[in-house]
Amino acid sequence: QVQLVESGGGLVQTGGSLRLSCAASGRTFSSYAMGWFRQAPGKEREFVAGISRSGGSTYYADSVKGRFTISRDNAKNTVYLQMDSLKPEDTAVYYCAARQFSTYSFAYYLLQDYNYWGQGTQVTVSS
Repeated sequence: QVQLVESGGGLVQTGGSLRLSCAASGRTFSSYAMGWFRQAPGKEREFVAGISRSGGSTYYADSVKGRFTISRDNAKNTVYLQMDSLKPEDTAVYYCAARQFSTYSFAYYLLQDYNYWGQGTQVTVSS
């Protein structure tokens, strides 16, 4: 089992940047595929970005492609989401997720693919 703690959220102006971090407990972090999701008020949780166990494969939602970058540091048990050129529509609670028993080079993108979730961190982009 893994526990996930997100950090790095906050208030930023349109066009600004934020870097989210997700620290995972345990010694088997490299065996988990990781992902970021977000949920805006009144909307369903949606996929943002995913990264494979190896870090060699990534996948992004069309809405963030070219602006967000997911990465991981298996030595630090941490996954990151670098968010650039932020827009008001990026405002949401951002959640880190982990999937156990994942294919080494596959980045997952469905909500139901993930087994473990963090508590979320708020990102607010002002216009």
